[in-house]
Amino acid sequence: MALFSDENLLNLLMQYNPWWRDGFVPQAFNPPQRRYAFYEIKKILERKELRRFAVVSGARRVGKTTILYQLIAELIKQGVTPRNILYLSFDNPIVKLSGFERVLQVYDNFYPVEGDIYFFFDEVQYAEDWEAWVKVMYDQRPSLKLVATGSASPALEKGTTESGVGRWQLIRIPTLSFYEYCELLQLDERPTLPSGLRPTQLHKLEQADLTDIMGRLAPLKKHFHRYLMVGGFPELALATDDRMAQRILREDVVDKVIKRDVLMLFNVRNPLQLEKVFLYLCMNSSNIINFATMSKELDNMNKVTLANYIEFLKQSNLIYISEPIGLEGKSILKGQPKIYVADAAIRNAVLMQEDVVANAEEMGIMVETTVYKHIASFYNQTTSQVGYYRRSSGNQKEIDVVVELPKGRILCEVKYRENSNLTKSDAIVEMADMESAKALGAIVITKRPEDYGVIRFDTRVPIMRIPASAFLYLLGKAEAEGFAAQL
Repeated sequence: MALFSDENLLNLLMQYNPWWRDGFVPQAFNPPQRRYAFYEIKKILERKELRRFAVVSGARRVGKTTILYQLIAELIKQGVTPRNILYLSFDNPIVKLSGFERVLQVYDNFYPVEGDIYFFFDEVQYAEDWEAWVKVMYDQRPSLKLVATGSASPALEKGTTESGVGRWQLIRIPTLSFYEYCELLQLDERPTLPSGLRPTQLHKLEQADLTDIMGRLAPLKKHFHRYLMVGGFPELALATDDRMAQRILREDVVDKVIKRDVLMLFNVRNPLQLEKVFLYLCMNSSNIINFATMSKELDNMNKVTLANYIEFLKQSNLIYISEPIGLEGKSILKGQPKIYVADAAIRNAVLMQEDVVANAEEMGIMVETTVYKHIASFYNQTTSQVGYYRRSSGNQKEIDVVVELPKGRILCEVKYRENSNLTKSDAIVEMADMESAKALGAIVITKRPEDYGVIRFDTRVPIMRIPASAFLYLLGKAEAEGFAAQL
């Protein structure tokens, strides 16, 4: 005997889908600001010639559910019959206990529909054998279009690579960019700028034009510190109590992922060990990780277990892994990645440090973490690699972020400090001049709003200084304008 009757399940569906009754999505679910991912998923839904389902992966509270509601509102606005749109959250115990097939049977029985049907499935990794059912629906329902989300990507990626080849497209949603943060809060200081501005092209501007643009961007600096503390998550960015926002971030984003999602999806037997690994990575964000050293400092944890935990955290959208990229045609360091926490706000919430803004070292770590996240997100729909460079011998000089493109490389160095001066022996100067490095652009990320302009070295590729808040804003703006992956 079924635990829940058809009437019970229908009532649940009615609660999840108020537009069946009202004809519209409640305004509270449908804020006017749209994230870049909204438009990417919308393109997939509207594509006629190449049918694909969209599978969306991202950390908790990055706005995945809001994007689903916004897409539903857009479909209704375009004339789609509300009852042709089904939303379900598989985080709901009733839905999980009833099963994928049973819930869909109730929908089909009570609401026979004609024309295109749209399914929006939230936290789909909690549905047993979800990828098999999605495959069946793709094959048997040619009029169906589907978007599924998940906070942890292993099940999503496994499904897309095994069952979903040619059927669905995986889209990752990062935390808010600085540009999205400014748009979400509708900040008065948002500048009016020419369209098509790209950081690697700023060196081509006349000095007067560059000064004008940087002057317009300078007022954003006063909002940048708060963005680093809480701004990567839409709901928390809108909060008025920053301390409470950090507590929610720590309890609802970090703790739930580590203590529930990862344990369930990867069958982790020692959650305390996993927590220790994540805390260690938060403390060492932006550093190169030596597994032997890390193992020793974590009570001689097994290196294989350690590597597995790091991969679990990556697939759960809590960290990024930056691999070394060679620039000199020589061997590169193997097995020594840099690790970045997925958002500086996560790191701040976990470490609970006071007066971070006054700590120059901590601010440098947070800004480098944020720069890497922005660039990695900017290229996440491409095959480009975003890593780092470190000379394998001698003084082992580094370049913080290197983008490996088919035709060459973009070099980015973070110098978030009062004095951003470079010497001819700095790695970014040498590599910007070395033909074999194939540099297409070179950028130094600085601290002070007035610290911008071409660095006066006679290098093959000009090296451009750009303040961090200006660089991140321009990068997000370029993405919003359709220049994604064109740094």
